[in-house]
Formats: sequence, structure tokens, C-alpha cells
Amino acid sequence: MEILELIDALEDTIERGVNIPLAGKSLLDKDELLDIIQEMRLKLPDDLKQAKWVKEERQRILLDAQKEANDIIKSTEDKIISMINENEITKRAKIQAEEIISNANKRAREIKQGTRSYADDILSDMEKIMEKTLATLRQNRIELHEAARKKQEKQEQEASAKPNEEE
Repeated sequence: MEILELIDALEDTIERGVNIPLAGKSLLDKDELLDIIQEMRLKLPDDLKQAKWVKEERQRILLDAQKEANDIIKSTEDKIISMINENEITKRAKIQAEEIISNANKRAREIKQGTRSYADDILSDMEKIMEKTLATLRQNRIELHEAARKKQEKQEQEASAKPNEEE
């Protein structure tokens, strides 16, 4: 900054001034000092404008950085919440799926047991019917054999009675 150089020049001029003994004062070159002050007045507005611009630019950069940091934090928080919710939803879905599978397996076992019981009842009824049918068949065979035996006996009696009649 040029103003700092002018302040250094002003300071040098004062240092180069001639000291007056016992008075504690110095003799300074008035024209030289006034020239430096005039130059400072001319340079000061430009330097102040530049310093103000630098300050404002610094402030803008800091605000932009803070905004970007806040956006990143917000985005990260949203993502974390989303992941937590997604994880919670996944956990709930798994629990619900396990319950559905468990209920389905239980229902399948019940249906399987019911089917076995029904099949056993049908087979038991069929067995009884077949036993009755078998008993009827045995009885019919016995009766058939009995009828055949009686017929045979009758024929034998008739055959043995016929030779006696011929006599």
C-alpha cells in the first residue's frame, strides 16, 4: 500500500529534523512535510477504496464459505436421516417379512395336517367299506360253495336214488 510508504517517508523526515538543544523541539522542512501530507491525501482515497474492496471481498468469501459449509452440513444431516429412516424401514420390512413367512409356514403346517387328517379319514372310510365288501364277498363265496355243495348232494342223492328205482 502506497500510503504506508508515505507514512514511512513522513516519519523519516521527522527523524531527520534538526533538534534544538534545551527546547525539546526540532526544526523540520515544512515544504517537504506538506508535500508528503498532500500526497497522502491524494493516495488515501484509492487505498481506502482498495482496502474496503478487500474487506468486502473477504467478507463475501467468508459468507460464501459459511453458506457452502452449512449446505454441506444440511445435506449430510439429510443423508444421515434418510439412511436412518431407510435402515429403520429395512428393519421393519425384514421383521414384517419374517412374520409373514412364519405365518405362512404355520398355515402350511396346519393345511398339511388337515390334509393328512382328511386323507386318513377317507382311507379309514374306504378301509371299512372294503372290509364290508370283503366280508360280503366271503359270505357270497361261502353261500355259493354251500349252494354248490347242496346241489351236488342233491344230484348225488338223485343219482343214488335212480339206480334204486330202476331196480
